Amino acid sequence: MLPSDISCARDTRDLLIECCVEFIHLVSSEANDVCEKGSKKTIAPEHVVAALKDLGFEKYTTEVEEVLKEHKTQQKDREKKTSRMQDSGLSAEELQRQQEMLFAASRARFEASN
Repeated sequence: MLPSDISCARDTRDLLIECCVEFIHLVSSEANDVCEKGSKKTIAPEHVVAALKDLGFEKYTTEVEEVLKEHKTQQKDREKKTSRMQDSGLSAEELQRQQEMLFAASRARFEASN
């Protein structure tokens, strides 16, 4: 992520990683508290956003919410791809047979290259 002309010492990198891990633990812990206050058992994205606000990181919530929207869009696209396979008109046995044939062909190519 750093420009190619910039390097940092191993200690600096390790400290940065440690800070990132600590930040994630802090946000996770706060999100868990928000979740429990709402009588929920699973931490939802809304709990993470609320945790960021509670911890004073309001300026990051807009970007987090944008990434969440993007993720939800990608999930919908993924679901559409799954339904395309279901709508293929092939039975589960036919799909499995095709998959096994693809695996066999791939295995044969792999073995031929070795």
